[in-house]
Amino acid sequence: MKYYVVDAFADGVFGGNPAGVCVLEKKLDNDLMQKIAAENNLSETAFVYKKSEGKYDLKWFTPKSEINLCGHATLGTAYIVTNFVDVGIKEMHFDTLSGILEVHRYEELFTMNFPSIMPERIEIPLGLEEALKAKALEVYLARDLMVLLKDEETVASLKPDFGKIVALADGSGVIVTAKGTEADFVSRCFYPKLGVNEDPVTGSAHSNLIPYWAEKLNKKKMTAIQLSERKGSVYCEMSGDRVNISGYAVLYLNGDIYIG
Repeated sequence: MKYYVVDAFADGVFGGNPAGVCVLEKKLDNDLMQKIAAENNLSETAFVYKKSEGKYDLKWFTPKSEINLCGHATLGTAYIVTNFVDVGIKEMHFDTLSGILEVHRYEELFTMNFPSIMPERIEIPLGLEEALKAKALEVYLARDLMVLLKDEETVASLKPDFGKIVALADGSGVIVTAKGTEADFVSRCFYPKLGVNEDPVTGSAHSNLIPYWAEKLNKKKMTAIQLSERKGSVYCEMSGDRVNISGYAVLYLNGDIYIG
C-alpha cells in the first residue's frame, strides 16, 4: 500500500506533528492496522479508504491502540487525499468513530470541522500535581484530563513524570494549557498510556481547548500554539456546537508498505 508521512500543523518539514497515512485499496482488519501503526512508531497512523469521490473511511491508531479522534492525522490524511488520491478536491468527508468529519482546503490551509467537547470540571485528581511537577489551577475531564496552569512559561518548562501520568486513574492523556503571550492560548499534551510521552501538536485536544478558551476569553476566533519541541500553530474557531481547527501541512515521505 502507499504510505506517506505528513508534518501537520507545520509550514515546513521537521515542524508540527508527523502523521503516517496509509492509503488502502481494500479494507484491513484492526489487528493488522495496529501492527502497522506499531511498526511505523509515530504518535498516530491514519488508514484511509475511498468510498466515493469526497467520501472516505478513516481510522487512527497509536502504536498501542485505536483512538476515536485525531486531528493532526486527519489533517495529514486530507493533505494526501487532495494531492494524491482525488487530486485538487476541496471538500472531504471522513467517516470515523467520532462521526462524519468535514475537511475543507483553502489554498494551502486545511480546516477541519470537529465536535466541540467542553470538558467537565473536577476536583484535582490524586497524584496529578506530583506527575506534572506543577500546581494545577483548574482540572477538567473529557477523554483526557485538561489542566489549567499558571502561565505560558510554566507550560513551556514542564518536565512531567510520565510513569506517574500512566498511574493516574482518569483520562487517556493529560492536556496542560495557559493563556498565551503571542497566541491566545498555549498547550502541551502527554499520552504515555497510549505509547506517546508527548504529542507534538494535538488537533483532537483542541476540541476541548477551543470551547474552554472561547468562553474564558469571550472570543470565537483564536490562535493557539502547542509548545512541544517541534511546535505547531493552530487556528481556532467556535462554530455553533462544532469547532473549526485549521493548519498547514507539508509532505515529508512518500513510499510503500509491503505486508505480503
